[in-house]
Amino acid sequence: MDKTIGKTSAKLLSSLYNKNLTIFGIEDAIKILGYNYGSAARLLRKMVKRNLLVRIKSGRYFIVPQEISGQYIGNWYVAAKAIVNSKEYYISHYSAMDIHNMLTQPLNKVYISSPKRQTSPRIFRERFKYVYIGKSKIWGVEDYWVTNQDKVRVSNIERTIIDCLWQPKYAGGITEIAKGIWIVRDKIDFHKLADYCLKFNKYVVNKRIGFILETLELGNNITPILRKNINRRYDILDPSMPKTEAFKNNWSLTANISPEEIKNIIRT
Repeated sequence: MDKTIGKTSAKLLSSLYNKNLTIFGIEDAIKILGYNYGSAARLLRKMVKRNLLVRIKSGRYFIVPQEISGQYIGNWYVAAKAIVNSKEYYISHYSAMDIHNMLTQPLNKVYISSPKRQTSPRIFRERFKYVYIGKSKIWGVEDYWVTNQDKVRVSNIERTIIDCLWQPKYAGGITEIAKGIWIVRDKIDFHKLADYCLKFNKYVVNKRIGFILETLELGNNITPILRKNINRRYDILDPSMPKTEAFKNNWSLTANISPEEIKNIIRT
């Protein structure tokens, strides 16, 4: 490593990795190297220019991994926590599905719901997706360990299902969500899910959840509750899919994915 990035930079990065500090402050560099503030700041600026580090805010840096892989995603969640500009943020949608083991494929983007709008540092723009959400809609969130040292705020399973079916484009579409629901079917608190649906108060969410649960023959005790809380206007089941065909249903949905397609996908 020292031949490619320099002995001092290599020493700093190795020490930070040994301390599990992929996100660190200038004070950490000062302690490791024995530098004064000015010397440490100059070194870190050079490392940023060489794409070894990303400055995420004043005095805070993120080590750019030399090889991004699925096992590194935990640190991306920690990076999201460090970068986001609101303490009320939470990891949501497809990323929350990943944390709750609802996915069967690698994740390459971190979805963050926040009551404040923001942009990411340039190097993170393809990695992070910020989703605006009003403060009154922030609930059903818990702390979750993503490394041995770090916790982040994540929507719980029931709230994750709500968010994903409210905005399927941030969760891989209806079939991916249905597969995720099937994977964690034994972990879902269906009474809590019904309460959350009523609290969230979006007819289209109730329709999509009802349709999927009925298709998968899950949550039979809550589908009558959901059916009482829909309107007659037809909403599309999966907005990311073409409306080439609409399958009959009693959920006031333009169901452009058939129940049989969903069943076939969860069998694979």
